[in-house]
Parts: sequence; structure tokens; C-alpha cells
Amino acid sequence: MTSGPGVRLYYGDALRRYAFEEGHPFGAARLDAFWEEVCRRGLDSLVEICPPIEAARSVLERFHSPAYLNRLHALSANGHGLLDQGDTPAFPGIFEAAAAVVGTTLAACDALMAGRCRAAFTPIAGLHHAGRGTASGFCALNDCGVAIETLKTHHKLERIAYVDIDLHHADGVFYAFEDDPAVIFADIHEDGRFIFPGSGAESERGRGVAEGTKLNVALAPSSGDRAFFAAWARVESFLDAARPQFVLFQCGADGLAGEPLGDLRYSQAAHAHATNSLMGLVERHCPGRLLAMGGGGYNLRNVAAAWCAVLEKLVGL
Repeated sequence: MTSGPGVRLYYGDALRRYAFEEGHPFGAARLDAFWEEVCRRGLDSLVEICPPIEAARSVLERFHSPAYLNRLHALSANGHGLLDQGDTPAFPGIFEAAAAVVGTTLAACDALMAGRCRAAFTPIAGLHHAGRGTASGFCALNDCGVAIETLKTHHKLERIAYVDIDLHHADGVFYAFEDDPAVIFADIHEDGRFIFPGSGAESERGRGVAEGTKLNVALAPSSGDRAFFAAWARVESFLDAARPQFVLFQCGADGLAGEPLGDLRYSQAAHAHATNSLMGLVERHCPGRLLAMGGGGYNLRNVAAAWCAVLEKLVGL
């Protein structure tokens, strides 16, 4: 392993609580499957395990509207109802559970900015579909969006890279920052003509002064590793030219073969390759500022394999 600060892995019951009722794809078993594989591979002895932290309401308002937070809080207290058109049901305590996802992502960002670790991984994170004023696609809050706003306003960064290899387009991040040139956005996903959320066309490159600061790579169903590696070469070149000061990496596992909610058919080699590439890019442009966020993935074996492939590369295996 590389000398110097280590790698932080955020894990604990507060993250497990961000899970929907039995039968919903986004359940607590996802985190359990990952943790079992972490321990089986001996990765728990190679990282610093850190507890989740719940974000305060004022922190959530860096990205989300007060009106939406009021509605989420009310539905959380009632414990029932729908937060969106049907994919994201309320449950008792969902406000606090989602705030713990946000707070944990921010704790990782702060640790990286302070040099207390050289990389970090938050498995229940990367809730990239929620908008400023709405839930969407299993995402009650958008920890990615809050992190970007925090890195901009509190850490005064001017070039923040958001990189996403989740099967689904990160619409909640893309449209919130579509006209913001400080956010360098790169997303490889299954073509939105075939899958939720129906966005992420390659013609979407940013608006106004931010045109050209966004890269969407839409892959056809059944693309596999070869198409991913070709797409990643475009992403790496794009990011290198942008010279980011911090990299947020949403490494959803739902692109792997056997995923019930999509069809890109990667192997875990895609996640290992992307992580290894980003580690090199970060070393060139912003040493010690790489945060990986688990994102989606609803085949438990794939979740464990893909996330551990990321963690292995972060620790230098």
C-alpha cells in the first residue's frame, strides 16, 4: 500500500437505515452483501472504518429547496405516501436516513480536503436522481448535489469533477448544474431511449457558459466491457483536459451482467479499470481528493463484486 494517509470506508447502521420495504430493489441487504464481501476479502483490515454522520437541515438546504424538505419531513413523520411518481415510497424516518447519507458523503469530502485520508468510499451514497425540489428513482435527497455545492461554497473549489458509471443517467446532478462551468460532468450510462430516466443524450453537453463542460456517453443495451473501455477512454481524456480539483465518483453496480433493472452486461473489470484510471488522474491533478460513492445496483452478488473491486483499487491491490 502507498505510504501516507489511508483510505476511509464509511459503514454503520445509519446507512443501513436508508432502505425501503421488503421487496423493494433498494433494500438493506445491499449494504450487508457488500460488508460480507469486504470481510471475506480482508479489506476491512486495510481501511479505516468510519461511522456515518447525519447532516443538519441547514446543510441540506445548500442544494434542496426548503419547501421540498418540509414535504419530505412531513412524509417521513407520517411514514407513508409517495415521494415521486411511485419508485420512492416514504417510510418512517426516511428524512433522517437520507440526511445520514448526505452527512456521510460530506464527512468524507471534508476528510479528503483536510488530508486525513487519500481516498474514501461511501457505499450507500450517490443518490443522483433527486432534484433540488423533488425525489426520484429511489433517491429522497441528492448527496452528490449537496457535496458539489459544499465543495464550491465552503471549500472554494472552481473545478469539481462528477464522474458516474451507474447504469442510469445522473439526471438530478446534470440538470442542477447544467449551466455551471465549475462542475465537470462525465457520465457513462445505458441509452435513455431504453431506460429510466430517459435523459443523457450525447448532445446534452451543458448550457450557456457551461457548454462543453459536460460529457454524456449513452451505450446501447448489451454493450459489455469492450464498449465501456472505449467510452472510458473518452471520459479520461475529457477529465484530464479539465484538470479537476476534486473527483466525485458514482460507481453504481447496476451495469454488471445479471442486473434486474438494466442491461449493460459489464464485468467488475469495468469498475476496477475506472477506479484505477481515476486514481492516476487524481494523482496528476488533485492528490488525495477522490471520493467513491456506491450508487445503484440491485443484484446482491454484483453489488458486492463491483464495490469491492473499487475498494481494492483504492487501497492499492
